[in-house]
Amino acid sequence: MKPITNIPTLEDIQRVHEAIKPYIHRTPVLSSKSINAIAGCEIYFKCENFQKVGAFKMRGASSAVLALSETERQKGIATHSSGNHAQAVALSAKLQSIPAYIVMPENAPIIKFNATKGYGATIFRSGNTITEREEKLNEVLTKTDATFLHPYNNYDIIAGQATASKELHEDIEDLEVILAPIGGGGLMSGTALYTHYTKPHVTILGAEPKNVDDAFRSFHSGKVEINETINTIADGLRTNLGNYTLEVIRKHVEDIITVEEEEIINAMRLIWERMKIIVEPSSAVPFAAVLQQKERFQGKKIGIIITGGNVDVERLPF
Repeated sequence: MKPITNIPTLEDIQRVHEAIKPYIHRTPVLSSKSINAIAGCEIYFKCENFQKVGAFKMRGASSAVLALSETERQKGIATHSSGNHAQAVALSAKLQSIPAYIVMPENAPIIKFNATKGYGATIFRSGNTITEREEKLNEVLTKTDATFLHPYNNYDIIAGQATASKELHEDIEDLEVILAPIGGGGLMSGTALYTHYTKPHVTILGAEPKNVDDAFRSFHSGKVEINETINTIADGLRTNLGNYTLEVIRKHVEDIITVEEEEIINAMRLIWERMKIIVEPSSAVPFAAVLQQKERFQGKKIGIIITGGNVDVERLPF
């Protein structure tokens, strides 16, 4: 598959979707009358917690791996990730018989570490900051001459992540608002692009933990802002935006809502209890935003992408 070298077009997203279909699940869209009653609106959850590797990241990783040249395939791929992207890259590489080298921080959830290792990737541990992860990755790249697959600042990745919103819009008509969580911005960028291309009347919103609000600050400053700490339960959202993702988000996302840790935990618990499905903290952030601003969403038809379900059940926050 030909690599994407600029902001993905609608045709790029459609082409990528066809290419990755053998490697992903078309995940269900679920709703709950009790959750709708609590929130005061009609919510449709795109359940990427049922995706392969338990997260939407399989979409982007599959897209990026399929775009590799034969030379790149032979040398292998490398990345850094706290978990879901790591698993997706490891499994995508395994399915294509490509070597994978993954840098994972010490604070990566053990369930995500074990899964990545189980897919056959070679894992290197690093410190927990972005700088420490990148330093270790550079060592790995020098040692292996592998191709770096950025977790989100990569147009093939963005196009792959966009396929989640493509399926959501195909399955549920007449959505008025669509929300996704923001970590590095790959999913948010893809969601915004596909929605802009096909449903320009739909309001596009991002949601982020207040403790790691780099996307919110970047959205308003126009430059990539950095988080000084990574103190949030939403481990999948601790990364900073990239220049590719920031450009798309500033152009097509209407607003970014930040939520407190207690709000994330409450939203996560409600989904577990009312919908009987396992979601990780990052997935609950957009729902927490809806609960925080009920007046804003009153009576609206809303799509929310649940990003993953890889949670350590021995360390639940409730």
